[in-house]
Parts: sequence; structure tokens; C-alpha cells
Amino acid sequence: MNPSFPSCKTFIPATRIRWWSTLLVSASFAATLHGDVLDQVDPFIGTGFHGHTFPGPTTPFGMVQLSPDTRTSGWDACGGYYDDDTEIWGFSHTHLSGTGIGDYGDVLMMPFTGEVGISSGTPNKPDYQYRSPFRKEHQAASPGYYSVLLDRYQISVELSATPRAGIHRYTFPKADKAGVVIDLKHSIQNRQTLEAEIEVVNEREIRGWRHVKGWAPNRRIHFHAVFSKPFVAELYSNDALNTGVKLKGKQLKAKLKFATTDGEQVHIKVGISPVDMDGARKNLMAEIPEWDFDGVVVKAEEQWEKQLNHLQITGGTEDQRKIFYTALYHTAISPNLASDVDGRYRGMDQKIYEDPAYTNYTVFSLWDTFRAQHPLYTIIDPKQDQKWIRSLLRKYDEGGILPMWDLASNYTGCMIGYHAVSVIVDAYTKGLRDFDLDKAMEAIVFSSVYDDKKPIPYHTEDVKNDLMPKAKLYNASMGFIPADLENESVSKALEFAYNDWVIAKMAEDMGREEIAREYFERGQRYRTYFDPKTEFMRGRTKDRSWVEPFDPNNANHRKGQYVEGNAWQWTWFVPHDVPGLIQLFGGRDAFAKKLDLLFTTDSTLTGEKVSGDITGMIGQYAHGNEPSHHIAYLFNWVEQPWRTQEILHQIMTEFYLATPGGIIGNEDCGQMSAWYILSSMGIYQVAPGDTRFSIGIPLFPEARVPLQDGKAFVVKMKNGGEANPYVQRVTLNGKPLTEPFIDYTDIMSGAELVFEMGDQKTVFWKNP
Repeated sequence: MNPSFPSCKTFIPATRIRWWSTLLVSASFAATLHGDVLDQVDPFIGTGFHGHTFPGPTTPFGMVQLSPDTRTSGWDACGGYYDDDTEIWGFSHTHLSGTGIGDYGDVLMMPFTGEVGISSGTPNKPDYQYRSPFRKEHQAASPGYYSVLLDRYQISVELSATPRAGIHRYTFPKADKAGVVIDLKHSIQNRQTLEAEIEVVNEREIRGWRHVKGWAPNRRIHFHAVFSKPFVAELYSNDALNTGVKLKGKQLKAKLKFATTDGEQVHIKVGISPVDMDGARKNLMAEIPEWDFDGVVVKAEEQWEKQLNHLQITGGTEDQRKIFYTALYHTAISPNLASDVDGRYRGMDQKIYEDPAYTNYTVFSLWDTFRAQHPLYTIIDPKQDQKWIRSLLRKYDEGGILPMWDLASNYTGCMIGYHAVSVIVDAYTKGLRDFDLDKAMEAIVFSSVYDDKKPIPYHTEDVKNDLMPKAKLYNASMGFIPADLENESVSKALEFAYNDWVIAKMAEDMGREEIAREYFERGQRYRTYFDPKTEFMRGRTKDRSWVEPFDPNNANHRKGQYVEGNAWQWTWFVPHDVPGLIQLFGGRDAFAKKLDLLFTTDSTLTGEKVSGDITGMIGQYAHGNEPSHHIAYLFNWVEQPWRTQEILHQIMTEFYLATPGGIIGNEDCGQMSAWYILSSMGIYQVAPGDTRFSIGIPLFPEARVPLQDGKAFVVKMKNGGEANPYVQRVTLNGKPLTEPFIDYTDIMSGAELVFEMGDQKTVFWKNP
């Protein structure tokens, strides 16, 4: 279980004006909505435990994420804000949502009164610098809006955002000495600034940029800020005051000073750009031309209302509705927009391109999001999913290979597999093909190839070794990946097998028969790692002997045969050939017995450094990390759907809570939330690339996805409740299902899927 924390109390400053848009839904459905959809979102969910989300305002898939920073070091600093903290360092304009590695935190601003230093400082010391304590009861957040009262200065801070710009509204007390600190040194996880520049344009404008080496090893960010009030600027390098209006260096800051009257409001508009400072100014002027904070909030809320109404639910408890819509909100934060308003963007080769007809995106957490976030968007917003695919293919053009984890136009080499392939082919198999198919075929095949000569902008040797691992070479030349030659060999091999099957699917459909034959064979190589004596997937040395000693509970972080997991969790990663995996176990009974043991065995993990990602334990199942996400659905293949239903209900009700600690592991850019969204609708795609969605158990009496041409995919639950925990019958458009699957084509045709609940454990597709 993850710890729960008290919900944040609401504090709405008197200056806040809020407008609500009209919900564009059918009258019958609108009558059942429980309040405005925006009120159902709590951005503080996930800011505790290890969720690593941030509470500040952004827009759907926006470039700007303007949010408070309360820490910069340690694993739980990845989102910049952590629920346990009681001090705010300032408000920076870029954040990652739910990642397991930290970066960004660009262009931190902090208002102040009185005498303050120019660094963030440390608590409980006389030299307090510019940070301030705050109280949770004086803080509020909703989609597109954040507010807090800074106790030290008695300054009310309000924030909002457009896709490429942020706006601050500070309400000051009377102060002869007041102002705003801008810190270009500040970053999440204390990343290295290689070079920076800051320039005072005039008494109301300031701009700058910095070049950062961090998780993204070669990242550039630019800003242009406009103040509603004249300031007197002081520029600092290495915390030393400098003269002049322009400064270059590595640790640059500015103190912009003015006096304020009681209740005076000072506004700041900030545009950012990955291209240059002029791009940041254009972004700002295009998106926030006026001094209209409330207008920016209204526009942000309108965008979120439209986004959140891609999926509508009725019924459930207040907490369940809040969890659902917050999860939907979290699925719409990344990938992030990475094109300026004039169509310019920074490519993977770090060159500047201009293409107004194209939208560039970044922050592709593909090892996570291929599993549920992308499949979700093939249903609720297929056009958006195809935009992301066009961006992935453009990155292939610019850099020479599809990314594994793209961050700010950088290859990071993070995680394993080549899951851009899964995203592309899953869309293709569903008929979503608004991209260059020949280029896609070329790109997905190259993803599987070892080529250490091609000039790919890796930036570091570590990135090269991760993005072009020798595991690809061994898999091609030896037919398997030896554990004594390659770290994490079993996990890589299993993911390669799935990715290769996906490649074969598209090749077969496109008539590339030779590729299809080769990659279907490669997709069966998972069999090499199955040990029938232990019934686990295990590592083999180059002479094909089993690695000894063997401990299925061993989960040594990023060392050994498995990635962020152990043999218990990874043995089941054969999503593309579950019948073949069942055969390896010796049939349905043996498979079902071992699968049930996964959920009932002792949860003890062993190893010198157990991976912190392994959370949300049910036996050795770990819902807090992605390799486990499909496993509960596998009981459907052995005619024990009631077991799938029991486990899914436990996960949905115990591991997702309406509290800051309410996400059981790293949110991972929408994946943890997308799992919940799909599962709460009673469906989940076990193997993207296979258009079937496996049947689970719904959480709400009704869920509705508005489709084109006035159609809707509707899921209904009848006779639900604690007394009726099992699915008795499922009908699709009035006809009983004859297998525990529904196809994507059924969903998008506007089907009605009805679950009839009861108290009996049944194989519902065999019921009379």
C-alpha cells in the first residue's frame, strides 16, 4: 500500500475570477454530470509518495509547465515539488510529469520584500536568502491555475499558462523594498549549466538563455519576460554583483527591484523557446498580448475542459471521479509541444528547422507510454496520436534513429527496447496512417539493427551504449543475448521479441514478406529464456547454460538480468504470444497456478540495491512499475476471468487514491494514469499491435467516449456494487461476447459494451 496524505485545503484569493464554459455533450448525458469537469481534477494527486507529478499550471501537451519548486535534490525532487515540503524556492517554467529522473526547472522566479540574498539558501539559518515557507491551507491548484501565499513575504502568488508562455500575478503588501529574483542557475537535480546569458532589454523587459548538461546532455532553453511595473535590475554571476545590462557566464541571476503599495498587483509574462530569445518573445506576444491574467486562466480552462471531455463518466464516488479525471489530466501533459509559433524548432541534430505545417513534440517516455497512454489516445484522440508519430519519424530523419526516450531534442538512451516501433505499428494496425508509411517501415526496422558507425548525435558514450546496445548485435548474430556479455539480458531479449513481432506485423501487411518472416521468427526468441524446471525466464551465458545462482526475488537495480524488476515480474512479458507462453508452462492449469502464485507469494525482494521503482506489491506483482501492467489480464487466456476482476478491482481501489500520495509509483508521463483510465472502463490492450482489448471489470456505471459523426463508444455496468463483484455476462451491441476481447474497430464504430454483474465466478463468454 502507498501512504495517503490529507487532501490540500482550498485557498482561492479574492482576485481570482473563474468562468465556466458550456459542456458540449448530449442533454441526457449532461444531466448526469457531477459538477464541472475541472472541479474533478486535483493536480496535487501524485505530488507525494513517489508519484513525481507537479501541481502548477500547464495546458494540454504544452511547452510551459509553470510550477513551484520545493526541492532540487533526491529522487522525489523529479517533479520539483514534493508534498512533504514546507518551503518554496520559487516558480520555474518547465517540469517533467512523473518521471523517475529529474531535469528542467528552467527560469526560476521568486517575488520578495525586504532584504534578500541572491541564492535559494537553506532553512533554519540566519542567511535565509530568497526561499519562503508556505502552508498547504494557503495553496490551491486546478487545471490552468495555481495559487499560494508566501508566508515570509505575505505575497499572494497566482500562476497560469498558455502553450508557450506563463503568466504570474503577485499581490504585494506595502514595501519600500520589493522585487523578483530570476535564477538561471536553478535546475531540478542540480544539472550543470555549461553557458548562460541574461540581458536587460529595458526597464520592463529581460531575456536570456542557458545551455544545460543533464539527463538531456545537450539542452538549450531561452526566455523573454515582460513586467507590468518598471524595475531596477542587478545582475549577478557566481552570486557576485556585476555592472552593465548584459552578462554571460555559468551561474547567472538577476534581482529586479521596485517598491509596492498595499495590495498592488505586479504581473509578469514569460515566453520560452527551444530555438532562441527572439522565438521566446514571439511566443509570448502571440499568446499573451495583453495584461489579462484572468483571460489567460479562462483560455487554459477552456482548453482543459475540451481535453477532459474526450472521456466522460457517470456515477462512482466523489473520490473515484476525482481520481479518474485527474488521471485523464495527467495523460494530457506530455509529450510536450516543442515548436515555436512561427514553426521553428530545434531538431535532434540541434539544427534549427522551420516548418509551419509541422508540430514538433518532445518528452516521449516510450518504455512506459507504449503500453497504455498511446493506445488510449488511439481511442480518445487519434489525430493527436498520429501527430506524435509524425514527430517521431521527423526525429528519425534528423538524428538517424527513432528515439527511446526523447528529451528536449536529445537522445537519452533511457530504458530498453525500441518502443517507438510499438507506437507506430499499433496506430498502423488500427488504420491510423496519416504518416509516411515507407519511411515508418524503414525506421522501425533500423530500430532493431546494431550499427555503431552511423553518425547519430548521441552526445555521450553512455547514451550511445544505451541507444545502440550490443544486445542488438548479439540478438542478430547469435540468436540470443548472453547474460555474461550484456547487462539486463533477459528484459532486453523479451522486449526485443515483442518489438520484432510488431515489426513483422506491419511488414506482413505491407507485403514485405522477407522482413515479415525474419521478424516473426525473432518474435519467438522469448522461448530461449524459459526454464521449464523453475518456470521462470532466466539468463543464459554465451555457452547457453543457465546463469547460477538463481533467485527469482532478486531485483538488483539496473544490474543483473532484469530491468527494474525480477524474474517473477518479467516472466510474463510475452504479450504478443500468450498462447505460446502457456504452452511453455505445459498448459492452462500449470500456467494459471504459477500466475496465481505471482499474486499470492511473499513480497520480499532481494539484492544489494533493490530497485526503488518496485512498488504497489500484490505478492510479487508490482503495479508501481510498468513491466507488470498487463499481467492481471492474463487470467482471461486460461478461463479464469474472475481472478483478473478481483486483482483489477484491488489495484484500482487501493493503489489509486484521491490524495497527494495517491499514485503508487512514478506516474511516468501518463502511463500509470492511462492504465487506470482504460481499466476503469473495463478494457485494456495487452499487446499494442494486436487490435484486441482484453475485458476486465468497469469501475463506473457508465463511461462514454464521444467519436466522430455524433457516435460514441459507451461502456455500461449493470447491477454493480460490493455484493456483485464478478462479471456475469458482457454484451456488445446487445450480443453476448464469445471471447474475452473487444476489437478496436468495434470501439471506433460506436459500440455499446454492457457488463452485467453478479456474485458468481463465471467464464462469462461461455454463459448460455
